Order: sequence, then C-alpha cells, then structure tokens
Amino acid sequence: MTTFVLVPGAWLGGWVWKKIMPELEKEGNTVYPVTLTGMGERVHLFSSEVGIETAINDVINVIKYNQLENVVLVGHSFAAKVVASVADRMPDNVKLILYLDTFRPEKVRDPQQSFQPDEFGKLEPDQTAIPFTDDVLKMIGSDVEDEDRVWMHSLATPWPLKYATDPIVLTEKFDGIKSAHIFCTKSGSDVNEIIAGKWGKVEGKYKIIEAAHFPMITKPEETVSALIELSKDD
Repeated sequence: MTTFVLVPGAWLGGWVWKKIMPELEKEGNTVYPVTLTGMGERVHLFSSEVGIETAINDVINVIKYNQLENVVLVGHSFAAKVVASVADRMPDNVKLILYLDTFRPEKVRDPQQSFQPDEFGKLEPDQTAIPFTDDVLKMIGSDVEDEDRVWMHSLATPWPLKYATDPIVLTEKFDGIKSAHIFCTKSGSDVNEIIAGKWGKVEGKYKIIEAAHFPMITKPEETVSALIELSKDD
C-alpha cells in the first residue's frame, strides 16, 4: 500500500482533505495531511517572516519524524514548489511527486517560481497575506457550491504572501524523481494545450478530472481514484 503526504495549496489546511482521507485509508493506504505554517489550524503561527523555507521544513519534518519512506508526495496548487523542494532534499524518501492542478517546476538550477498573486486583487505595499474572498472562490472554484462553499469560507485562512513571492532553487537531485499529474478542466488553463506541451513537456502519467481548482472537495471519488491509479508502480 501507499504512504501519501498531502500538501494543500493557498488558503487551505489539512482540513481540505477531509473527504478523501477515509477513502484512501479504506484502501489500506497511510495518509499524512499537512498544514503549512500560517494557515489552517496553524494560522496563529503566521508572521511576516513565514516564507517558502518554512513550508518546506513543515513537510520535511512530517517525513523525518514519522520516519516515512517510499512516499507519494502530493502538492496542490502553489504547493508544487513546496513538494518539489522537499523531494529535491529528500530524494531517498520520495517515490513520486504528484502534482494536483499545479504548474510544474522546471529541471533547472536557477531560482524559479516567484510570482506576485495580484490576480486576486491589488497588492498593497505593506501587505503580507492574501485573503480568501468569495471573488477568489468564484474565480478558481466555480463548482464549489452550497454547504461546501460555506465550509470553505469557515475554514480558509489568508495565504502568506512570501509563499508566492519566494523563489525555489532545485538541484540535480530533483531531475531523477518521478512525477505524475492531475489536471482539472475548469481551472482556467486549457488542459489539451498543457498536455500538448504548450508550457513544456508533461513528464509522467496523468489523469484529467472535470472540476475546477478544488477537486478534493467537489470530486472526491474521482480524486481518490486518480491518486491511487497514478501512485501505482509502472
């Protein structure tokens, strides 16, 4: 069976995996949901100094102190840069990086993946976090409705800005780590163009889910099926 370490994206915490964890565990898998510092139940630890190194160490310590090996490291959204960095530093512990509706870090040695998330509203000079608003949810989670919408708004927390703006630097160790992908059709980018290589070659297996940016909430059964299928050895 598989050991999954689930790393959530912006505004989220370990709570976002609530619908899929029981199904993964029912299949005999072991699941470790991570909450990155400054979000979810760790929102009280936020400060302006919380950045990508903090998030990387959050995940490294889950793997280290639970003595995990042969891990399938799942990164949702911006957490692609987190899981790529963790795998780069712990290549012997990570079996596979599974990118869940994310961009793909490149196999380069230069700093990368630093961006300003001003698509979610104008950034003020002294701003240190991005709030989760209904406009944000409508933009990237158009299929989150009714009770799920209320639930998300009750638990989502501001996204530390440095998680977006801090770059990552990967070494040659990253190049040998296997990857797989789950693409969502309603997230904004044309999945067919992604698969065709418009933004670089897609390496590894992939699955497509008819969902917006939060398939673990809106399409939990399909998400579980994709995670299990993609994590199988070739």
